[in-house]
Amino acid sequence: MKLTCFARPPFFLRRLVMMLLGVFVQGFGLSFLIMIDWGTDPWTGFVIGLTKHFPISYGNCQLICAAVLFLVIIAFDMSKIGFGTIGNMVIVGYVADFFSGLWTRVIGEAFFDQILWSGLLLLPALAVFLAGASAYLSADLGGSPYDAVPFILSAHLKRIPFKFVRMGWDVSFLVLGFLLGGPIGVITILIAFFLGPAIAWFQKKLSVFFKEKEPA
Repeated sequence: MKLTCFARPPFFLRRLVMMLLGVFVQGFGLSFLIMIDWGTDPWTGFVIGLTKHFPISYGNCQLICAAVLFLVIIAFDMSKIGFGTIGNMVIVGYVADFFSGLWTRVIGEAFFDQILWSGLLLLPALAVFLAGASAYLSADLGGSPYDAVPFILSAHLKRIPFKFVRMGWDVSFLVLGFLLGGPIGVITILIAFFLGPAIAWFQKKLSVFFKEKEPA
C-alpha cells in the first residue's frame, strides 16, 4: 500500500492501536538490550554512541536525530510520513529510557553485568524487540525516519537495487556507532538477520485484523 502523508487506510483505529502497542513493546524490549549491552540495531547503536559524547539522554538524542532525518523526508518525499513515523520518533526512545532507569533502580546495573543472567535475557529481549518492531510496521501507518530515508535514496540512485542501498545505509550507521563507542555486538548481527523474517511472519499473522469479515 502506498502511503500518502498521514493517510488513514482501512481499519485505521485497529492499525493505530497496533502501532502504538508496537512502538511501546519495541521500547520495552530495547531497554533490556541496552542494559545487556551486547549490541543493538545500527540506528540505536549510533544514537547511544552520540550520548557518550553529549550530556543528553537516549530518548532526547533519538528524537533529535530522528527529527533531522524527518526534515529530509519533508524535503524529498512527504508520502513516507505517517502516524507510525511520529509514534516511532516520540515513543520508542522515551519508553526505553523509562524502563532502563527502572531496571537500574530495581535490579541494579550489576545484575546485567553477570554473563549468566545477560545471556539468559538475550533471546527473550531480542524476541520482544522484534515483536514490537514487527507489529508497528505491520500496522502500515508509516515507518521511522531511519527506515524511510533509504527509499528516498533508492529513488535517486535508480541503477542500484534497493537492497544494496539499504545495506549501505545500515552499514554506515553501524560503522558510525562503532566509532562513537556505541554498543555494536552479537545482537546487531542477530537483528540484521532476523528482523526481515520476523516482520514477514508477524504481517502474515496480524493481517487477519485488517480483513473484512465474510458474510455468514
